[in-house]
Amino acid sequence: MIEVPLSALEVAMVQAGTRAVETLRDTTAFAQGLERLGYHRIWYAEHHHSPAIGAFPPIVLTAHAAASTSVIRLGSGGVLAPNHAPLTLAEQFGTLAALHEDRIDLGIGRGPGTFDEAIARALRRGAGPTTDAEYHGDVAAVLSFLVDEVALGPLPEPWLLASSTAGAALAAELGLPIAVAHHIRPDNTSAVLERYRAGFAASRWCEQPRVLLCVETVCAETEEEAAWRVGPMDVVKAGLLKGLSEIPFPAPADAAVHAFTAEERRALAGFRGQQAVGTPETVVHRLAQLAAETGADELMLTTPVYDLGDRLRSYELVKKHAGAMTTAT
Repeated sequence: MIEVPLSALEVAMVQAGTRAVETLRDTTAFAQGLERLGYHRIWYAEHHHSPAIGAFPPIVLTAHAAASTSVIRLGSGGVLAPNHAPLTLAEQFGTLAALHEDRIDLGIGRGPGTFDEAIARALRRGAGPTTDAEYHGDVAAVLSFLVDEVALGPLPEPWLLASSTAGAALAAELGLPIAVAHHIRPDNTSAVLERYRAGFAASRWCEQPRVLLCVETVCAETEEEAAWRVGPMDVVKAGLLKGLSEIPFPAPADAAVHAFTAEERRALAGFRGQQAVGTPETVVHRLAQLAAETGADELMLTTPVYDLGDRLRSYELVKKHAGAMTTAT
């Protein structure tokens, strides 16, 4: 039994052989499907110039999904502070929160959202990578503008995304709830949580530490089917291990005949062992274990599989076998 709310991270994978417009249509069906299943929230990630992930601004996807659903929470997971003016973020998400009261989240992250240095510089109008001090200032400015400049009534719920102890320290200092990227850097999770909880200072945003843990989750009726569905993402990860940046998101049939090296197989197996992949019993047990080990208040599942029907089926199986869940507050 999983006794914390379940949510979803949508990364809008663009499948090989399809067009971006088809991925956009899928995001609508995905949001409506997860609302029917009773998931608590969906967040949209910011990516740029990727052959595998659509360059769809989180603010646009959030607005569109909010107009297409009625109760599920929606937001960014995350919008990347270095790429945007703090006042603009406050105005955009403040407006959405006013239009869709008590449903909008503003998850803020640091990375550029691309492996291409030229694109990263273009996003920042020629500036180089953000410094710790600049990032701290940007996040603090967004929070300040939300309160002081955006007089629209209801405010979005701010979160800070983190995969390092530096991000954890900032979330703790500002008194923000933290979204831990276990699906990206699982080896850092324990240190991130320890730093966050040890340094947390209560704020208007959060009275006590609050943790959302994001986990790569692929669930199917059999282990073989789960392995088939996770195959395309394994190919993408193997490319990253070779320093190939991002590559197109292949079909499962193509992924099934991909030649992995022994080193890649070991690395992929090690990563998968820290996530939740397999049958409903295996996945739910692993998610419950992660929630207990980390003390997470919420689990966010990211399911990068090729077919929308298979993705929704994965979420359906998890929800069906998760047992009673508490309602998020």
